[in-house]
Amino acid sequence: MRLKDKVSVVTGGAEGIGRETAIRLAKEGSKVIVSDFNEELGELTVRDIQESGGEARFFKADVTSFEQVEALVEFTVQTFGNIHVMFNNAGIGITKPFLDHSPEDYHKVVNVNQHGVYYGMLAAARKMKDLGTEGVIINNASVFGFVGTLGITGYQAAKGAVVMLTKHGALELAPHGIRVVGIGPAAVNTKIVQGYRDAGLLEYMKKQQLTRKLIEPEEIAAVTAFLATDEARSLNGSIVMADDGFASFKSDIRP
Repeated sequence: MRLKDKVSVVTGGAEGIGRETAIRLAKEGSKVIVSDFNEELGELTVRDIQESGGEARFFKADVTSFEQVEALVEFTVQTFGNIHVMFNNAGIGITKPFLDHSPEDYHKVVNVNQHGVYYGMLAAARKMKDLGTEGVIINNASVFGFVGTLGITGYQAAKGAVVMLTKHGALELAPHGIRVVGIGPAAVNTKIVQGYRDAGLLEYMKKQQLTRKLIEPEEIAAVTAFLATDEARSLNGSIVMADDGFASFKSDIRP
């Protein structure tokens, strides 16, 4: 119960990493606001938490709207009295070759994956400062904010921006007692890798990781929950690479 008496917000909490992180945070003792555009699946995450003895509520929000993200943060404080953890997790992906990737594709992904993170950081940090809360903002970056891969132009651009937003936010917000840290998954077994499946690239992606398999969302949730705890206070402005060696061990040439 390392997060007892804490209040956490998870965007993109209906499925995948967001859902598993919301469940893990609740198991660690945090009250959780689950947010997503998918109300049905978001409410299911909340029910699963409640049935396991945790406290959770759902708030529908589109992270591409700053006003809706502000309303999410305000709802959190009105519901549970504070906000200690903001996990900016909501993300989408479009997989196409660069020359087929349109400006519309690019902006759709960047609006969610980059602007949504910025909005979550800004809204949460302002509220934490107003409340005098020593909080932590966790951004879901990606190994693809550091290394190039095929077919995900907008995703790469957005995740690279999230890496720098994390560093910049940590510097700006440290005087207010607010940590900003990121997590850098590689290929995780969620719907976001469907584009790789469709393109016949999933086995290639698995081989880029040392275990030669997809990472499970529960594994990312465990790392994210640790970053939310006081035990992780020395981690600030950095991206924790939960990538199964994807970015580090390219000298490995095993078949």
